[in-house]
Order: sequence, then C-alpha cells, then structure tokens
Amino acid sequence: MSKVRTPLILVNFKTYAEATGKNALKLAKLAEKVSLKTGICIGVAPQYTDIAPVAKEVSIPVFAQHIDPIDPGSFTGHVLPEAVKEAGAIGTLINHSERRLKLVEIDATIVRARAVGLTSVVCADNVEVSVAVAALKPEMLAVEPPELIGTGIPVSKAKPEVVTDTVERVKKVNPNVIVLCGAGITKGEDVAAALRLGTKGVLLASGVVKARDPSKTLMKLAKSAVDI
Repeated sequence: MSKVRTPLILVNFKTYAEATGKNALKLAKLAEKVSLKTGICIGVAPQYTDIAPVAKEVSIPVFAQHIDPIDPGSFTGHVLPEAVKEAGAIGTLINHSERRLKLVEIDATIVRARAVGLTSVVCADNVEVSVAVAALKPEMLAVEPPELIGTGIPVSKAKPEVVTDTVERVKKVNPNVIVLCGAGITKGEDVAAALRLGTKGVLLASGVVKARDPSKTLMKLAKSAVDI
C-alpha cells in the first residue's frame, strides 16, 4: 500500500476486459514498474472484485471506482466504504461521468470516505460543478468534460480554459484541493500540458488500458511528468 503523491497519474480500469481479473493484476504490476523507474506516483482503480488481489501484490495506490454513502447494515448490492478499505484501497473515485451522483450524494460520500480514511477523488464535468465540489472538501478533484472522454482528444489541448479556470476558481474556494484533469489523455505531451496548466496530475482510462503497449504508454506519460 502506498500513499498518494503528486504529480499523479491515476488509471481507471473501468470494466474493460483488458483490465479485469488476471489482466487487472498484470496491468497494475506494469504501472508499479513504471512508477518505480520514474519516481512518478501512478495509481490504479480496478473493479471491486480486483481490489484485494491487486492491492496485495503492488505497492502503488489502489482506488475503488465508487463507494456508496452507507453504514454497515441492510444494503444489499451497495458498496460499503469499510469493505473497500479492508480490501486494500486507499481512496475512491466519486461521481465519475459514468456513475453520476447528485451534489447531496457527493457530499455524503465524501463524508463517509473521510470517516474510514479513504482519499476522495471527485470527478466534475465543468468549472461550476468543480467549484461546488471544492466546497465539500474532498482531497482531490478531477475535471473531465464528458464529451471528450475516450475520444483521444485531450482536454488540456481542446479546452485548456476549462482546466485553467477550474484550477483558479477551485483554489479560491478551497486551496487545499488537489486538482487533476482527465478526458482524452493518451500521450506524454497531454500530461505535460495538463501540468503546465496548473493541475497536479491526470485521470485517464482507455489511453492506457486499451493501448497497444500499456507499459510503453505509461512510461511516456510518466517521463513527461518528470520533465515538468
């Protein structure tokens, strides 16, 4: 288990076959090797069933893809924060564009994550939502315009003003929030651009998970972060 450092490259495994079961562990080990070689913090967010085996085998930060704001009890089919922590996760994504929540639910989820010692990485689709989320005091916030997710068109180039405006306005509300950006990040230059715009890292998925050579891709992404 490892603590989160910045700059951070956080890879969301989603439910891709390339990152499920044994493939999840394989990809996490590749990420660990790149992290050790470059000194850049690389985190992974596997599916719930893969958290325990991945966390057991690698020393990089492991995140859940979601948790529910519930307490232990009668909540069949929900994701208990304590269970995620016990499995080895050190943090969780919240409000990803593929798992949207209402603001009151985001607040409750951040509170539960904090109560069990999980780092919150809250996703937001625009500047206004980012500002609202920052007031809820998560540890991290990732701005991701949903229309660019999975397109290969990086937000750091297509909509740099979204990134810079988010960083500026979020810091006014809560200077302690670490701002990441995501959507369309696939190349080292995308990471470099994101860091130059004021973020402390990136959140990405298919750019690594579905890459022809994930290890090579991760190395390029990490080296770009080293050079900034």
